[in-house]
Amino acid sequence: MFVPFFDPKGVAIIGASRDPHKLGYGVVRNLVEYRYKGPVYPVNSKANEILGYRCYKSIEDVPDPVDLAVIVVPAKYVVPVLDQCGKRNIKNAIIVSGGFGETGSDGKKLEKQLISKANEYDMRLIGPNCIGTIDTHTPVNTTFVVGMPETGEIGFLSQSGAMVAAVIDWARGAGVGFSRIVSLGNQIDVSETEMLSTMVNDPQTHVITAYIEGVKDGRTFMQEAEIASKKKPVLVLKGGHGKSGAKAVASHTGALAGSDEAYDAAFTHSGVLRADTMEELFDWARALAWQPLPKGNRIAVLTNAGGPAIMAVDALEKAGMNIADLTKETRHYLKKRLPAAASVSNPVDVLAGSGPATYAVALDAILSDPTVDAALVIQAPQDWFLPASLAEVVAEVAAVHDKPVLASIMGKASVDQALAILHQRKVPNFSFPERAASAFAAMLKRMQWLETPNHECHDFLNIDPKSASKAVKNKNFANLLESYNIIQPPSYLSTGPDEAVTYANKIGYPVVLKLASEDLTHKSDVGGVLLNIQNEKEVKRGYKEIISKVKKQHPKAKTEGILVQKMLHHGQEVIVGAKRDDQFGPLVIVGSGGTEVELTRDIATGIAPLTPAQADQLLNKTQAGVRLKGWRDKKPGDRLAVIDAMLRISKIMMDYPEISELEINPLYVLPKDEGAFAVDIRGVIDHHLPVKESVNS
Repeated sequence: MFVPFFDPKGVAIIGASRDPHKLGYGVVRNLVEYRYKGPVYPVNSKANEILGYRCYKSIEDVPDPVDLAVIVVPAKYVVPVLDQCGKRNIKNAIIVSGGFGETGSDGKKLEKQLISKANEYDMRLIGPNCIGTIDTHTPVNTTFVVGMPETGEIGFLSQSGAMVAAVIDWARGAGVGFSRIVSLGNQIDVSETEMLSTMVNDPQTHVITAYIEGVKDGRTFMQEAEIASKKKPVLVLKGGHGKSGAKAVASHTGALAGSDEAYDAAFTHSGVLRADTMEELFDWARALAWQPLPKGNRIAVLTNAGGPAIMAVDALEKAGMNIADLTKETRHYLKKRLPAAASVSNPVDVLAGSGPATYAVALDAILSDPTVDAALVIQAPQDWFLPASLAEVVAEVAAVHDKPVLASIMGKASVDQALAILHQRKVPNFSFPERAASAFAAMLKRMQWLETPNHECHDFLNIDPKSASKAVKNKNFANLLESYNIIQPPSYLSTGPDEAVTYANKIGYPVVLKLASEDLTHKSDVGGVLLNIQNEKEVKRGYKEIISKVKKQHPKAKTEGILVQKMLHHGQEVIVGAKRDDQFGPLVIVGSGGTEVELTRDIATGIAPLTPAQADQLLNKTQAGVRLKGWRDKKPGDRLAVIDAMLRISKIMMDYPEISELEINPLYVLPKDEGAFAVDIRGVIDHHLPVKESVNS
């Protein structure tokens, strides 16, 4: 797909210029200077030749072969130029020109004309307002940016042209090779999702990196990203972490699951690794492109200086890595071969006077140790051997072991030759050791995602589709959850004090009294919840108290009565909820429940439909999940009941697209094997969403 963008048979540059300061000159220069082997056709009605290449008056005069047009003319001329390309039977165009959607409504109108014209001729477009494409292996460079990276294994796609220009310049200075680079611009046609698929199918690209600010179609992006991630690492830096607009929400879930959380969940679901900075993005890319994945999180540190080793250990532990506990045999082996004062426990410190040979012995022993999953080699600057000689040794030892090795030959002025050797031998180097910790964490995360069974089927028992559809139609979320076999404590809606007493006696004391009102979502905030009611007298008094408070504070609020519910003991409060995101569909959250959930924000967000493994991973990310395993005086809670509730909420959201929010807070979790109860339930039906008339479970 899109072969002419990266391996064209011939390239026409419409708007080519003789002026070295013009973009049209830069495109011709790069095609020529970086050894594109096909024909180059500058199109300029006022010039005879540019850089020794004959100029053509119009695209209609350009001979075959030509299957790619790079358009660098003012915005108002692009539509007629595209028409000429279509008549010339050119099916692929890169529109470098700006002045379109990024400028406002008039520019957006021009974009619609471009798409219409492209559809007329069955053309594919990259841009407008983009830099172009690079393939270092073809080679071809259709950009106007000075310079071109070395050939390599990293693919990069970007919605920002400035990021592409910066990466090209950085890559040249850092000596990091790339396979393909593409600037997508305004993406009126070719999107990040399609280009992702193209990168996956390129045999020269081993790792895909991307800078994105948004995606055109969230669900399609997830599907393609997951397919890609199974074949190659996909790393993304997303610009824009802000919350979506000030949209009113009716649940804690609605407030907690924002747009950035949705992207996080989508990336995690699809196996995409999300970096926080450009530096991280390419640190991770080099590690994943060049080294094998670790089989675990046990890291050994080999150093010649204590300070950098301490920095490394701190960073590794912060990133979730463990410092490997070397075997007695390894320590004994090292003790005999390292200087007498050396440390043979992890971190292994060979001391300042040791040379490359000592490093080689120590690194080989460390990587041979079964307790070690990966190694970090640190060398602080010294003046008794060249860093390049250490680089040779590290690369040679790493090559004979199937474990990842990262290096931190520290410094800048004296390490250029060492870096060149390490890059050539595919060992990533980091100027400071703490950066390596982040790369190890990314490698481990990828290994864990690949090993997680994300597609196992889950059989849902005891679901009543007819009752569920009726409950949705009536906006009765308690009945909906009951239809999906999500257990609730015994409860009854009372419309007067005496009826409340009758129900309390039926349930058995103690009970809870809760306001029933669609107008007042957070009942505890208005004094609408009373706990641990012990007898009939307290029921009557409590009923009147709640109604009185609500009428004084919210006289216009409609109340349906008071819910009388069984009081539960000896459990933990968890929130399980779901919200429908405009881009990615239903998001499911889990975390610590109760009235302060928005304050603590102890939540994890996933994308529906969830598998049991994914639900378990989400729960493990939260403090609630830690407590459910048993914490201090708390007995272990029924984690399986929580996971079951998450899966059923996930299924409800998939079955009923008209539900925009659904929440259980709290889900009261009893000790292990004793179940969990949906104590408080709220939800929202959005009539603007498509309604499903029936459900087939």
